[in-house]
Amino acid sequence: MRIAIAGFGVVAQAFVRMLDARRAHLYRAHGLRPRIVAVMDSRGVAIDRDGVAVGDLLALKQRGGSVGELDSGLGDATAEQLVAASEADLLIEATPSDYQELRAVNQRLMAAFRGGTHVISVNKAPLALAFSALHELAQHNQAEFRFSGTVGAGTPMLAMAEQCARGDEIIDLRAVLNGTTNFILCRMHEQGQSFDEALNEAQQRGYAETDPSADVDGVDAAAKVTILSNAVLGRSVSLGDIDCAGIRGMTVDRLVDAAARGKRIKLVGECGENLRVAPMEVDAGGLLDVSETRNALSLRLRYGGEVTLTGRGAGGDETATAVMRDLVDIWHIVGSRS
Repeated sequence: MRIAIAGFGVVAQAFVRMLDARRAHLYRAHGLRPRIVAVMDSRGVAIDRDGVAVGDLLALKQRGGSVGELDSGLGDATAEQLVAASEADLLIEATPSDYQELRAVNQRLMAAFRGGTHVISVNKAPLALAFSALHELAQHNQAEFRFSGTVGAGTPMLAMAEQCARGDEIIDLRAVLNGTTNFILCRMHEQGQSFDEALNEAQQRGYAETDPSADVDGVDAAAKVTILSNAVLGRSVSLGDIDCAGIRGMTVDRLVDAAARGKRIKLVGECGENLRVAPMEVDAGGLLDVSETRNALSLRLRYGGEVTLTGRGAGGDETATAVMRDLVDIWHIVGSRS
């Protein structure tokens, strides 16, 4: 399978390393022979139909260079060139989630789908803002569209929810979906840090971006609620349909007051009667009382009761495992058609 990668940051580099390490296993267990034929970063594009050398790619990025500097580099390319010139069977969309500027990523995804190219996305923005349109375009062109890394990173939250929905009815779901805000709230509760102090520590540890707005204002969690609503509950909603509040202004006093009543405050996303993200009280020691940067998804089923999954919600290696799962799933589907 020929693979093009758009965006070559932490997740994509982790995936390429994992792909190289597991190459023999993928062929032995699945008959899959993946080949990276195109890579794009913010400064250039490399295309080689025979396969871009993984070692050269990683060494170049370690030096702070661009993939466009490789012998196969083009310096720049359009969305159509990235997919068409490389003759890729599959596009991995691993650029950062930018909710303000979607033109380039949407062009790539639409170009891929129109050409019947399958897509794996870890970029949440296009799914949060144009899920229905992208899904319909993929279906129309018989292209597979997978995005398990957008919710829960390596923890298979979407897969679990979809499996539960096949044999039961999901009444509603509640989830802790953002590791950065969970870390901040844990630090405030456990160590008495102010919001600013806890945010600063999160940034120093690499859990929060220099501009943490998407996390602390609830946008990231709301995007994941949107994806869950569309992919699992079958609702046609967009990011703007989510009632969203973040954790700015959270105080230690409020956390202490909740703890005195046996509660913890978490940034919780809800899909049910309400579609919202907000700081909410949950039972201390309960299903959603996860620590540090962990995520949790709790489903209430009509017949099966409550089902909960917890795990790491972020990280390059963790998200790369989700991309790998999606790749194997697509390969088995594509193979069954031939």
